[in-house]
Amino acid sequence: MGALEKLRDRMAELSDLSATQMLASWDQLVMMPAEGAPARAQQLGTLARLTHERATGEEVGAWLSELDGAALDGLDADIVRLARRDWERARRVPSDLAVELAEASARGQESWRAAREADDFAAFAPALERNLELARAYGECVAEDGQSRYDALLGDYDFGLSSHELRRLFSALARELPPLVSEAAERSPRRALAVPAAAQEVAVAGVLARVGVDAASWRVDVSAHPFTAWVGPRDSRVTTRYGDGEVESLLSSLHEYGHALYERQIDPALERTNLGRGTSMSIHESQSKLWENHVARSPAFAEVLVAELAEGGFAASAAELHATLVGVEPSLIRVSADPLTYPLHIIVRFELELAMIEGTLAVADLPEAWRVGMRDLLGVEVPSDALGSLQDVHWGAGSFGYFPSYALGCLIAAQLWEAIERELGPREQALGRGEVGEIQAWLAERVHRHGRRLDTLPLVEQATGEGLAVEPFLRYVAPLAG
Repeated sequence: MGALEKLRDRMAELSDLSATQMLASWDQLVMMPAEGAPARAQQLGTLARLTHERATGEEVGAWLSELDGAALDGLDADIVRLARRDWERARRVPSDLAVELAEASARGQESWRAAREADDFAAFAPALERNLELARAYGECVAEDGQSRYDALLGDYDFGLSSHELRRLFSALARELPPLVSEAAERSPRRALAVPAAAQEVAVAGVLARVGVDAASWRVDVSAHPFTAWVGPRDSRVTTRYGDGEVESLLSSLHEYGHALYERQIDPALERTNLGRGTSMSIHESQSKLWENHVARSPAFAEVLVAELAEGGFAASAAELHATLVGVEPSLIRVSADPLTYPLHIIVRFELELAMIEGTLAVADLPEAWRVGMRDLLGVEVPSDALGSLQDVHWGAGSFGYFPSYALGCLIAAQLWEAIERELGPREQALGRGEVGEIQAWLAERVHRHGRRLDTLPLVEQATGEGLAVEPFLRYVAPLAG
């Protein structure tokens, strides 16, 4: 075997290990009994150690050296280019630290779950302290010359982006959105629609079936925090959650569908290579936000949703449901926030996690800092930690640098939607009939098929013809304010 074949075999092994880690994490959050947590932490630690050893082996460096300057075609050249970048980054991380990160993530998620249920931030604080300690150590390992720890952490989720660029985009949102929120809260207030959980379950199943979800290659489950796992090209697992008298599941199910569709439509030629997954979390979030905001929240698709709710025994008009799904009201919970205020939730989290990584915010002071941030940016008072700094699992999992991708996803989704309608024409009539095949095909060609071959910013520019910007998102939310 030549160096390229050996490298490809190693990338296939790493792909399999990554899928196994995802399967174990999915099971932890969906199926595993709570008392299995200590053993699962050890199992994930072992998988992390094996992955790190296989990813950083001296032999990988030797193969890359042998391939340096070789005449390779486009696909092989990209495999080698990304393998070199990943190998050099992973080599900076000691194996023991990689294991500690995986184990602390598993333990932190269980600590978060228990603390959230008990509304007890103090019980979670030690796990958060540990995750921060390890994240700082990891950031120092992988940081390039002159790069901050936080920017180094961003590289795991959005390679090529910086906190400087995030501050530019987020400062524009923080300036432009609050006045729109005030106007929209009067013009398009949130309206309650008490949908029974049983009707939601029927509707979610019906809507997902319309967009291609079937039992042969999908699972749809319930979890405390909705998420998606892609275990294989034909093994997609999405979760949602149902609350009696709510409508969040109608949005979160299509949100998670967007994540899964991305992974399913990557070019099959990239399967079991280092290119065969989504390129970044912000592109991933753009896919979920496109289906949540521009499909599920569209006036036309409300006709489809009410028809499915009717199958579950709940009657409502499309206008009533649409008003519920887009109504603006500053609120406490990120995942159920309206499309206009949602990015403000992310800006609060970005500033807090940046301060914690930089050491200017102590863990003990996080709940109060959260309250201040929510008051200043959204004008809401946080009554409890369960509704405040304990509402998201990400810091429990040790994921620092992840939150910005949620707001970036909103921006990119709006850019992609404008590009879709420029090329395909308005989507209202098709969405009113529940027809989304052209959208799926456009995304497959312009976004999904590339896998990791294009990083975030080049992919946005190639798909839309322009760089990352806030204006398309502002145009999307402007009608809510009048």
